[in-house]
Amino acid sequence: MDRNIICWFEIYVREIERAKAFYSQVLGNTFQDITPPGEADTAMKMSFFSSMEETGNGVSGALIEMPGDKTECNPNLNTIVYFACEDCAVEESRVEQAGGKVQQPKMSLGEHGFCSICIDTEGNAFGLYSMV
Repeated sequence: MDRNIICWFEIYVREIERAKAFYSQVLGNTFQDITPPGEADTAMKMSFFSSMEETGNGVSGALIEMPGDKTECNPNLNTIVYFACEDCAVEESRVEQAGGKVQQPKMSLGEHGFCSICIDTEGNAFGLYSMV
């Protein structure tokens, strides 16, 4: 494989402004607030960490605040790491046979590609990402 196996991460937070202040202070990071693909009419908030071009790290991610009850946080959605794939449907098709669960089958991210959300045998959420 000639690319990073990890291509993206998401950190789910209760208060996005507080989280942005924390990571900015700790990492010296800047953020770019965006409207999540396909989420224009929801209260979901998303803010990208410094871009890959800006940092030269090759991997980037986002803070995400979901609408709803902030007193409970889904333990499977605290942080999600996305693994790069040629076509995430291929790796997704292997998840259940390996003992895991497909939580969100392959879905379109518009111009940003496709992803699947899965749960491993230990209860950890992870993503599969591809452009096709």
